[in-house]
Amino acid sequence: MFFVLSKIFWLLASPLHLLLISLLGGLLLAPRWRHGRTLALVAAAALALIVFSPASALLLRPLEDRFPRRPEIMPPPAGIIVLGGALDERIAAARDQVALNEAAERMTEGAALARLYPQALLVFSGGSGALIDDRAKEADVARRLWRELGVPDGQIRFEDRSRNTYENAVFTKKLIQPQKGGVWLLVTSAYHMPRAVGVFRAQGMAVEAFPVDYRTTGGSDDFWPPGDGSLAIRNFETAAREWVGLVAYRLAGKTDDLFPKP
Repeated sequence: MFFVLSKIFWLLASPLHLLLISLLGGLLLAPRWRHGRTLALVAAAALALIVFSPASALLLRPLEDRFPRRPEIMPPPAGIIVLGGALDERIAAARDQVALNEAAERMTEGAALARLYPQALLVFSGGSGALIDDRAKEADVARRLWRELGVPDGQIRFEDRSRNTYENAVFTKKLIQPQKGGVWLLVTSAYHMPRAVGVFRAQGMAVEAFPVDYRTTGGSDDFWPPGDGSLAIRNFETAAREWVGLVAYRLAGKTDDLFPKP
């Protein structure tokens, strides 16, 4: 139920959707409602602010900077957990080839870590996030990709039931049954790391963050007006969804901290 409600909620609460509905509604209602024009102007101004200001970076930076990058030299981990979200299972099934999205570093870094630590177990966690047709699984695409990249089959495990971050943690723990004292690296997008770490900790797994897929540089240039309006909108949507997700997961008792830290 939580998964279904979250999908429906974000369909309605997405900032872009809300602003577009407000803009169109205000324009349509303006001839009959005296506040219609004001509503449309506010929505247009908000869209312009997202496109032409560093608003997306201001929301992303605290998320991405929360967990630092791991050092180049570290003790060999017991395993590496890679969260889904970097593969498009629908396109992969339709085109019969691996389809990666802008979070591809989750998959490439996972394979690189497996080669660096050949004794460590590489675990992929991700089923389908589709609300209706969930037959295509990210795990199937991940299996094909890592095999093509030369990761040995005996080193890999796949969890293909999860539909969200909470289920990633629940089903992965059941799959690997981690022993106390073992170090498990958690690989996911930097902006997603606080919520992911919080969920795994709440399940009793002391994971070590290995953030990838940064959307900001970490420098002062993040706060200049963006040069790509469509990218600014995507990053704003991503950041807004993650902040809302942190609050929702804490209220639902799926994490123990509102904003988990190292």
